[in-house]
Amino acid sequence: MKSSLAPGIRLITAFSRDSWYRGFILLLTFLFYTAYHLSRKPISIVKSQLHRNCSTVIQPADLNITNNATWCDWAPFDQDNYQTLFGVLDNSFLVAYAIGMFISGIFGERLPLRYYLSAGMLMSGLFTCLFGLGFYWNIHSLGYYALIQVMNGLMQTTGWPSVVACVGNWFGKGKRGFIMGVWNSHTSVGNILGSLIAGVYVSSAWGLSFIVPGLIIASTGILCFFFLVEKPEDVNCSPPQHHNRVEIPVNGDAIHESVEVMEENAKAISFCGALCIPGVMEFSLCLLFAKLVSYTFLYWLPLYISNVAHFDAREAGDMSTLFDVGGIVGGIMAGLVSDYTGGRATTCCAMLLFAAPMLFLYDNIGQRSIGTTIGMLLLCGGLVNGPYALITTAVSADLGTHESLRGNSRALSTVAAIIDGTGSIGAALGPLLAGLISPTGWNHVFYMLISSDVLACLFLSRLVYKEAQGWFGQRHQSRGYNEF
Repeated sequence: MKSSLAPGIRLITAFSRDSWYRGFILLLTFLFYTAYHLSRKPISIVKSQLHRNCSTVIQPADLNITNNATWCDWAPFDQDNYQTLFGVLDNSFLVAYAIGMFISGIFGERLPLRYYLSAGMLMSGLFTCLFGLGFYWNIHSLGYYALIQVMNGLMQTTGWPSVVACVGNWFGKGKRGFIMGVWNSHTSVGNILGSLIAGVYVSSAWGLSFIVPGLIIASTGILCFFFLVEKPEDVNCSPPQHHNRVEIPVNGDAIHESVEVMEENAKAISFCGALCIPGVMEFSLCLLFAKLVSYTFLYWLPLYISNVAHFDAREAGDMSTLFDVGGIVGGIMAGLVSDYTGGRATTCCAMLLFAAPMLFLYDNIGQRSIGTTIGMLLLCGGLVNGPYALITTAVSADLGTHESLRGNSRALSTVAAIIDGTGSIGAALGPLLAGLISPTGWNHVFYMLISSDVLACLFLSRLVYKEAQGWFGQRHQSRGYNEF
């Protein structure tokens, strides 16, 4: 009696060679950007350890203490202006990231992505480790830590344009919103893992909170060098279809033709050319304010929870991961809804409008009980990170393969860099404003975040109107990003 084919082999053969490669690239780029975000997170966890309430800390018997209020703090963050100094560290990274992002996309279109990503991750790992080594080298200079943040911010810009370009090369429009919504959970997964890893060491040796993530991202850089495949054509796989086929009547017969024209020797698009693609400006400005809100939570949520709910550094860091868990669900839901409706802008606008009142409620009732805190963090995380995830992934990929480019996919990295670079300006402003405003009361920080959500919606109003016109005009276009 002949035995049936082994179940594992049946599973392997059920998928085509192209499908296995696409799945492999999706997983690989997921790991890469998880590592990028994992290495960014420790600073937000360590803040509450660099400046603590020393009156609650047991004093060592052999330590000569001159100031009971600050003896356990790490200079120079032991002063009353510690929140401003934390803001300097945040903005050293974020301003460098925002400036570098616009340049990074241009390099990403012209250099091999495998080399560019590998070098970026190795250098980012180096600077992340150097920050942590400040603990062991007993460095108390603000300039040292600010310089490390600047250099790390520049190195981190190698990540986003490159991974979006790579995924865009492998996946067409079909279910891009859902696929990229799931894939974009790397942001939240990285934040969660970064919080948990940093939390393990923060109370005993905070330097390891940076060194361990630094080693992880450096390791993924080596993985990238050996395994990344930039384009399907490099391994004889079929390229994806970025645009839908249309019917062109010829002599009464409908002939199917693709609107996409492949250009074998296509040149990389210019910065101004990318700006002229319909929708790039609106989504870029929307992301500026959406990312302002998201990154304010990224950098200040653990400290807020520690100050308001009176958790210690590790507990506050663990609790803050719920915001990122909500972000995973929000990103996937945003992708699904936008795929189904064809309305990327409308989906983003609706979630941002719901986020504004939820932020107000979190500030007012979010700390009443542990159950309320968990529920509000999950809800706010989904509504805040959903639009951010959709714009930086599916929308960027849609615009980077827009029909006006006539098949030139070499715009992907530049478009992704413009959108995320503009958003990074907001990412720099949010934590800076939070550092300046928080001494006057955390409620004022939340008013700033709510206002930002409203402004983000306003920048999408024209695109929402165009999408509504398409729906009510009974001219439903194929699911995905519509030309505005």
